[in-house]
Amino acid sequence: MMRVSAKVRAALLVATFVAGAACRPAFQPRSYASSTLLYNASLAEYNKKKYDNAVTGFERLTLDLSARDTLLPLAHWWLAHSHEMKLEHLLAAASYARLAESFPDDSLAPMALLLAGQSYAALWRRPDLDATYGDLAQIQFRQLAAIYPDLPIRKQADSASLSIDERKAAKDYGTGMQYTRRGAYESSLIYFKDVVKNYPNTKVARDALMEMVIVYRRPQLKYIPEAAETCVTLRAAYAGDPAVAALCPTGPAAPAVPAVPVKKPGLR
Repeated sequence: MMRVSAKVRAALLVATFVAGAACRPAFQPRSYASSTLLYNASLAEYNKKKYDNAVTGFERLTLDLSARDTLLPLAHWWLAHSHEMKLEHLLAAASYARLAESFPDDSLAPMALLLAGQSYAALWRRPDLDATYGDLAQIQFRQLAAIYPDLPIRKQADSASLSIDERKAAKDYGTGMQYTRRGAYESSLIYFKDVVKNYPNTKVARDALMEMVIVYRRPQLKYIPEAAETCVTLRAAYAGDPAVAALCPTGPAAPAVPAVPVKKPGLR
């Protein structure tokens, strides 16, 4: 029988120990005797940037805690934070939104709505792609403004919502310009009008109105009354704007509008 040296036996014991440790999960929520202990342990994992472990612990708490437990909103809060740190924006948004929906009177609820919106917005990286996540973000921002109108945080929500409107408006405006370059003027007008109607507070709304005037005046259309009416809107909304004044001058320099014949009484 071959004898094993002490050094070899020691090496085998170390290898066995390491292998056994590797097989055991690093973080086991069930090993904690109470929810408070699990919460503290999960928060410690978060602070150590072990976000996988934090997710595991906080997720277990959201399932186990009763609806009246004061730790439950905090568990949702840190679960959402943990997902966000892992760049799991969709999961983070869902956790924030669930906190706000389940505990609207909790002090964390307004910020949870704001962060839910920001997480959804992070998923909408390109305005030319489907705007579903942008829409979901705006739902959160608008809920915050509607439910908590007097909180200072409401201004952040309004600003974030407007930022999304700017991106949507820019997308429609760009499509309108593409149609203009192709000579499809009627189609371009549809998109410019949508920008003005749906996103009136955006910066690009002015540009859309100006392009409408230019398209109306094109010799292919000659929609002179419509151009004049749009100029009235532009001058009223953007008084003092040099570009608007140049496009829509007042007085003799303004493009002529064909006179409409007036029938005199008694004449046919």
